[in-house]
Amino acid sequence: MSTTNWFSNSAPVARRVRAYFAPVNRAAQTPVLFDPAEQGAFNFTAPPAPWIDLGWIQGFTRKSTSKIGAINTGIPAAPLDQIRETLSAQVRFEFLGWTKLTMALATGSQHMNLLAPASGAALAAVGAHATPATAVQSGSTATTIALSSTIGFTAGQAVAVDIDNTGQTGYAGSPVSGAYIRQAISDTDYIRRITFNVALISQVTSTTLTLASPLPGGVPAAGAKAQAVTGFVDREGGSFFQEWSALFVMEGSQHERIFFHYPRLQPDTGAEETNIALASKSKLERISLHAQFTALPVTDPLDGERILCYRSFLPAPNALV
Repeated sequence: MSTTNWFSNSAPVARRVRAYFAPVNRAAQTPVLFDPAEQGAFNFTAPPAPWIDLGWIQGFTRKSTSKIGAINTGIPAAPLDQIRETLSAQVRFEFLGWTKLTMALATGSQHMNLLAPASGAALAAVGAHATPATAVQSGSTATTIALSSTIGFTAGQAVAVDIDNTGQTGYAGSPVSGAYIRQAISDTDYIRRITFNVALISQVTSTTLTLASPLPGGVPAAGAKAQAVTGFVDREGGSFFQEWSALFVMEGSQHERIFFHYPRLQPDTGAEETNIALASKSKLERISLHAQFTALPVTDPLDGERILCYRSFLPAPNALV
């Protein structure tokens, strides 16, 4: 005879929240969806594509700001039914790490790559005129970039890989829209300045860059060029808003999981940092990135309802339901 141990379904106890983001296709207005039934058991360090792991966050708070109104009828008037007058929600938290993507998500405008400057170039707040880009050769992959020469590139440095700006307008950047060009811009390197197709160089030979992680855009597009990146910069102001799909995960002590899936999030505040003391008597402070977002609606194809967020719960094994 066998026995089964059943656990009461008590409130989950979780230590931290993990954040994952994926790019929205801005031109097609297509967010990235998450299916908890099929994908909910993923390894925290290896999320399903195209979700990007941004690590643990703190101070995660979500708030519905939707307004519900009553339909009144009769004399005297009394509630007959309820309607949603407005649909809105906010999310806020602190990123614990500074990376290209966390900086971009913690500001509402373009996030730019500081391209390696040309010798003697005039100073500029978003980076001086850059060294000439090097054309990517055929045979390149997402992790190996073939060039005619790798002079100017070193291991431990970042590289941006994207096409030239030739006066095009509209959403720009591959595979993530890093800006919206309203009118033609003369800077040939502008798309590589705003591209998210950036990776760390782990090894350099005379004609090849080996990358520590794959380029987000995969195999470089035809006509792509490479430029060294020395850092990143964003600006307070501007007309462009980042937009990403987001997934926040809490894992309970019994291995149950709570998912908050926001198909469309846009930052609704400017760049802001939070200083957190590392010890009560220490002058050292952790500088974290404060992020705050407004959720935008999607239409669920299941029934045509407009939705801001999906909250999912996967119970612990053998938990009573």
